[in-house]
Amino acid sequence: MANLKSAKTRVRRNQKREAINANRLNATRTAVKQTRAAIAKGDKETAAKAFRKAESSLAKAKNKRTIKANTMSRQVSRLAQALKALIGKK
Repeated sequence: MANLKSAKTRVRRNQKREAINANRLNATRTAVKQTRAAIAKGDKETAAKAFRKAESSLAKAKNKRTIKANTMSRQVSRLAQALKALIGKK
């Protein structure tokens, strides 16, 4: 258990940040899953909307340092590639 006042404050702050980061990460994962589901269904409009939401969510998570920049880039790239393949289909 923390004894110093600053250490106790840090413990409280870390718990708050952990909860915030977990919520942000869950929202990001949900947005990515919705995009993948829309792409799998073959629904172009829904997939495009979901992609924009997922890209935005990933960017926010990266800017807040919840996820690493390379992780964000990789996930956006793969989603964009899948979306492009879907839109290219007739």
